[in-house]
Amino acid sequence: MKTLQPLILTARITEGDKAPFDLLRKTHFPPDRNFLDAHLTMFHRLPGEYTERIVEHLKRVAEAGSSIKAEVSGVRHLGAGVAFTIDSAALQDVRARLKEVFLPWLGPQDMQKWQPHITIQNKVSKDRADRLYQELRATFQPHTIEITGVDLWKYLDGPWQHETSAIFAEDRDAVVSGRDQSERAGVQSHIKE
Repeated sequence: MKTLQPLILTARITEGDKAPFDLLRKTHFPPDRNFLDAHLTMFHRLPGEYTERIVEHLKRVAEAGSSIKAEVSGVRHLGAGVAFTIDSAALQDVRARLKEVFLPWLGPQDMQKWQPHITIQNKVSKDRADRLYQELRATFQPHTIEITGVDLWKYLDGPWQHETSAIFAEDRDAVVSGRDQSERAGVQSHIKE
């Protein structure tokens, strides 16, 4: 579905678990194109015209959920960059439930098989990506990250503006008014991956 007000949905990773990815992204993403923290995109383009309905669906899924342990399972070469692959049956289930509801609104990118990942380098030469891929692969150790909910963002022709969070029910006590203290300033720029 075409929309003039696109929304992006990301998995909400705890700040402590996200910090190493942020550092890698700041180190390896071209500085003139890196305006975002590391993130795990679940849907790339939802229609802002239906924000209220989307938020209601997110709240329902969050109410039935609890924090998710996901495995950072490998390093993935993107051709012009590098990402870490994320494996979690529970996270796949959350996305599948949301996809059923969002189906009439989804475009081709969100209809493809979802391969969760956190991009730490993009928009570079293949040689540069090859070097980082080999470096990271040589020292990679699988580990887990914790996902405590989802974040909905408005895409503003470049920047992202935080719209709302849906925190999984068991994790709400750790979050003040639906937002943790380390929440990003509210606006980030988006680099298409």
